[in-house]
Formats: sequence, C-alpha cells, structure tokens
Amino acid sequence: MNFSDTEQTQHIAQSTRDFAQKFIAPYFMDWDEKQIFPIALFKEMGKLGMMGVLVPEVYGGAGLGYAEYNAIVQEIAKVCGSIGLSVAAHNSLCTNHILSFGNEEQKNKWLPKLATAEWIGSWGLTEANTGSDAGNMQTTAVKTGDEWVLNGTKSWITHGISSDVSVVIARTGEARTSGNATAFVVERNRPGFSGGKKENKLGMRASETSEMIFDNCRIPDANRLGEVGDGFRQSLKILDGGRISIAALAVGIAKGAYEASLKYAQERYQFDQPIAHFQGISFKLADMATEIMASDLLIQQCCDLKLRGEPVSKQSAMAKYYSSEAAVRIATDAVQIFGGYGYTKDYPVEKFYRDAKLCTIGEGTSEIQKLVIAREILK
Repeated sequence: MNFSDTEQTQHIAQSTRDFAQKFIAPYFMDWDEKQIFPIALFKEMGKLGMMGVLVPEVYGGAGLGYAEYNAIVQEIAKVCGSIGLSVAAHNSLCTNHILSFGNEEQKNKWLPKLATAEWIGSWGLTEANTGSDAGNMQTTAVKTGDEWVLNGTKSWITHGISSDVSVVIARTGEARTSGNATAFVVERNRPGFSGGKKENKLGMRASETSEMIFDNCRIPDANRLGEVGDGFRQSLKILDGGRISIAALAVGIAKGAYEASLKYAQERYQFDQPIAHFQGISFKLADMATEIMASDLLIQQCCDLKLRGEPVSKQSAMAKYYSSEAAVRIATDAVQIFGGYGYTKDYPVEKFYRDAKLCTIGEGTSEIQKLVIAREILK
C-alpha cells in the first residue's frame, strides 16, 4: 500500500488550508462563544466542492475519494473542530446515505442541492434513551396508503434545526426485532417536522446540535430509501464511512493542538532557554507526533480500502477509536505545555481540549468501537 499523498490530494489540502485561514480563523472563537452556526460559510464551501466531496460530478458533486475527503476534514479541523464536524456530518451521513442507497430519481432530486450546500443536510438515528441501543428506537413510521406517518423525537442531531433535508431512521417493526427500521428522506417544509431543543455543549459549539421532532409528519413512499426494514443495516454501512471522517476530525484537532504546542514550546523561555529543551516538554511533543502519525496511517489504510471497494468495518472502528482517544490525550498535553495560558481563551488549545472529547462519543462511543473491533477479530 502506498500512503503518500497524490499531487491532487496535496493541492486540495493546501486549498482547504488557505480557505480555513481566510474564512474560519478570524471568526471561530466568536462563533464558539456565541454558539453561532455560520450557514453562510457552508454555502461558500459548497461552491468549492467541500460539501459534496464524495458525490459524483453527474449529481453536482466534486467526485473525489476518501483520501481527499480526509485531507479536507483534517485541514478544517486544525483551525476549528466545529466546522470540521459539520462538514463531516453533512458529507458522510445525510448526503452519503442518499448517494449509497437512493434510486436514480432520489439522487437526482436531492444530491445536487446537498452537494452545493444549497441545502444543508442532517441524519437522524440517535434518540435520548436509545443511543447505542438503536434497535429499541421509539420514533415510528406507519404506512397509510401511499404515505408514511412519522412520530417521535431524535436527539443529538447535527443541524437538527437548520438543515433543509434529513435522512431519518424510523422503526417500522417491533422493538428489538431484526429488520425493524427503515430510512426516509424528510424535507424541512413537511408539516409536523420541526427542530427542538438546541444543546448547550462543552465543545463543538459552532456546530449546531439539537432535537428533531416528528408529530404526525406525512411523507410519500417515494421518500423511502431502499427496502422496508433495511434502515439499520444501511446505517451500519454509513457509519463505517462516517467513522473515517470522525477519525480525520480527531487528527485535525490533534494536529492543531500539536502545532500550537510545538511553536509555543520553542518560543516560551524559562531559566534562559526554550521550554522545548526540557525533557518533560520534549517527551510530550514526541508522544504527540507519534500518536498523530499512527492515527494518520490508520485513516490512510481506511481510505485505501474504500478506494478498492473492500470492507472497512474493523479498520474504520480502529481508526476512529485510536484517533479520537489520541486527540484527547494530545489536547490535554497541549494545555499542560501552555500552562496557565493554556487555560485561557487567549490561546486556541483550550478549544482543542473542549472539542476533542466529542470525537470519543459521536458516531459510536469508544466502547462501541471496541465492541465492533472485538466482533471482527473474533469471527
């Protein structure tokens, strides 16, 4: 396997880096403080293909692969984890679900608007009392003639208020039975579909997280993705790819924290020398660099498998698990290197510290990743 970046990937990474410095870096702390979800920014990213990275050009997307997608998410997350998270959720979940399981009519209807960020997408699987226990979800869809009636509440949904369209997984069978869920596309203008409580989060505060509420929301059967009862199986496949993007998000945050720490340690003097010269600091930097490289290699392996169309469940779980936990360790050490300054908002490491933790929770906790890995290696 050759994990060296292609010229195209390097060019995309540099373009994303330039975009992030110009359009995100000056504003991200204000967005964080005020919990502003900057929709206009995502419209700009849509013009550059960042919101339809994996979507083929025939549907209005950039037609790129996971290597380029990894580079885009990382470069954005190096500046702001919140924006990186929203890019990942839009691309990997909502958009990719329609791309992977929609028919041609459905793809032509929704993908062009999602790929250009004319529409912002969301994806609804999680509920308040059924996070990892998705088979027991309480949101239901009942067939009535040529329509489905949705009732229930989804929780912890990225863009749950501001999205224009959502892929929603609803229970169409008995709880905890095989094949009991189905995927649907629900447009925001459907009566009975509304946003609920917006979460006041520790980190990722510029990435909107909220409830989605369905109160006798009627949608046509034409909005059903795939077969009845196939929703959870579809979701597992979508999460395989989504975990790659969360791993990339974690590595981006880790790189941001590491680069800030490396620079600070070389500039900050104590006892007439840079603190980087002290073994206690230099060893932390060495650990950071090593864990980042290991995380990067795990992700690049996943991208290679995706490119070749091979199964990626075990590898994506490994990448997501290791990278997210490493990001938390790296962000923690970054705050320690900065000392008292690291605990203030004058420097970015406190935000990396707050943002990193979400990566160990979203799209399957670290414990769930270990469960997936264990099942794969014990087959």
